[in-house]
Amino acid sequence: MSDILSTDVAIIGAGPVGLFAVFEAGMLGMKAVVFDALDAIGGQCAALYPEKPIYDIPAHPAIDGQTLIDRLEAQAAPFAPYYLLDQQVTKLEPLAGGRFRLATSGGAVVEAGAVIVAAGCGAFGPNRPPLDGLDVYEASKGVQYLVRRREDFRGKRVVIAGGGDSAVDWSLSLAEVAASVALVHRRPKFRAAPESLRQLDELAKSGKVELVVPYQLDGLEGEGGILSGVRVATLDGQKKVLPADVLLPFYGLAMTLGPIADWGLGLDENRILVAQRDCSTSVPGIYAVGDIAHYPGKLKLILSGFAEAATAAHAAHAHVHPDKVVHFEYSTTRGVPGAA
Repeated sequence: MSDILSTDVAIIGAGPVGLFAVFEAGMLGMKAVVFDALDAIGGQCAALYPEKPIYDIPAHPAIDGQTLIDRLEAQAAPFAPYYLLDQQVTKLEPLAGGRFRLATSGGAVVEAGAVIVAAGCGAFGPNRPPLDGLDVYEASKGVQYLVRRREDFRGKRVVIAGGGDSAVDWSLSLAEVAASVALVHRRPKFRAAPESLRQLDELAKSGKVELVVPYQLDGLEGEGGILSGVRVATLDGQKKVLPADVLLPFYGLAMTLGPIADWGLGLDENRILVAQRDCSTSVPGIYAVGDIAHYPGKLKLILSGFAEAATAAHAAHAHVHPDKVVHFEYSTTRGVPGAA
């Protein structure tokens, strides 16, 4: 067994709500270890829409996903959270005294006084197209499933596959920086916002985006793992090759609770039932916040998750330190411990 880390609170999920839970726990004097199955913090904000604006964050008329994550990370930084990224929590078991032991897919073992599950919609990953040699081109970044920085695609030949909002939106955006953009879909009709479709039609007419319809992905071409072309085909067997440096397949996400489903928590389909007053689950000492938490009247908004994170942190403090009484103070009164 690897060395065991000990902490006050284990936070499962490094999305916006999980990061804010670090801050709230820190304000109560509790250290946190944060787990995420992705290889970077930010959850869906960073993975799916890092450069798209979010409009319902208080005091921000608009803020893009990555900027929100950057600011939440900075807000949590004074409390020195320990991040275990690219590691899924595979096992959670209760210990004597109300503590918990967590083990990860990467071999880490953590013992914590309380657990806050902020896992969003659960573990998620892209639906991968069934193409020969796909893993080779994934390793070389010739095939990617998300856009973290638009600038990474400047001057490149980009092929996008899909018919929904993500495929259309990124076609519009990358057309401004890429050498070429080809959008592949198995039928001429796309499932996207009317204004986005209007813009797509204009870019197609101007030649800035090539609409490759009705086609579907058929294969990848290149040497040494370096992508040079994407082979597409119609249902009746017509084939052609699109020059490409990068393929972006947007076929949606496969989401699952994964091991969370086996932890004995009360579930409602893919959500964890909690008491709204303190975000507690059916297991004392385990709390759930954000999209994965459910109670009557629940609103799946980031700002709702922020409030739940504060509530869960206070409840977790009572579980970890049952003999300590917390005298509530506003941050304007006490400041942020450890901050400059």
